[in-house]
Amino acid sequence: MTTIKDIAKRVGLSITTVSRALNDYYDVSEKTKQRVKQAARDLNYSPNSIARSLVMKKTRTIGLLVSEMFREGVKDNFTYEVLCGINDCTGQHDYDLVLFSTSSAKQKVKTYAQVCRERRVDGVIISGIKTNDLYLKEIVTSDIPCVLIDIPIRSNKVGFITTDSVLGAKTAVEYLIELGHKNIGFMNGHDFAFVSKNRLEGYSKALLENEIIVRREWIANGAFSEVIAEEKALQMLQNHPEITAIFCASDLMALGVIRAAKKLNIQMPDELSIIGYDDIVLASYVTPALTTISQDKYQMGYQAAEMLISILENQVEPHQRVLNSKLVIRESTASIL
Repeated sequence: MTTIKDIAKRVGLSITTVSRALNDYYDVSEKTKQRVKQAARDLNYSPNSIARSLVMKKTRTIGLLVSEMFREGVKDNFTYEVLCGINDCTGQHDYDLVLFSTSSAKQKVKTYAQVCRERRVDGVIISGIKTNDLYLKEIVTSDIPCVLIDIPIRSNKVGFITTDSVLGAKTAVEYLIELGHKNIGFMNGHDFAFVSKNRLEGYSKALLENEIIVRREWIANGAFSEVIAEEKALQMLQNHPEITAIFCASDLMALGVIRAAKKLNIQMPDELSIIGYDDIVLASYVTPALTTISQDKYQMGYQAAEMLISILENQVEPHQRVLNSKLVIRESTASIL
């Protein structure tokens, strides 16, 4: 197995110089670095990652921490697209990626810092964490660099990536109002999601700015679940047949609302218009094809990784990025008859 000593012998330099060249130290000239790296390639040299991390005090590994991963979420490709963006960015910057999940039960056993140190990550990207999450306070006060997805919190070591959920929800509801709808229901997520709070705000703003009363009885929490959203929609539509449109805080819940409407023999979109949020792959395949607010989930992941790497390498201040979203009109919405 080729060692640094073999490379040093090949190029006629000291072991220390070769080591510093391979690790891109600033005090080694670019010409020397290229010469050493070419020799390493010629000799099929593979660095010992454990030894390297001990010397550099860095593992060049980023963790993706996802809260509450369930099988039902397979239909909702949100996390997968975010993961693809993170994976592409980390690969381009020669970082490894480790995926690990958490739950309320796990959080009672191990702290956030313990989980990160056990997996030897330099920094963490976090997705899906709730406002009542046991890790949230620890994340903000920790010295471990971190980027949050859809969680608008900043600190000395924490930045975040999100889209403007207030604007997105407002755009969706305003489109329904343009179609003539006034009796608009809302299928929200749950009380412990930042985006749920923001999308409720956008929904309410759109109604109030158009002098439409916000009716609490027309708002339900579907827990970002297709099954629960279907149950809640059945109750909502049976108790309030005057509703002509429903805005959903996620596409997965919109699928549940569509199933409920079909069970009640409600014609879509003639009798009921439905708008989702996220633009998951299934949104364009369901019948009727779902009108939705599209957000670039791949870019959320890619830019989250980009931000974290810049924090790790350049020691820049963590900051925030708010990505654009857009209304995608398909078959599930129509003018009120």
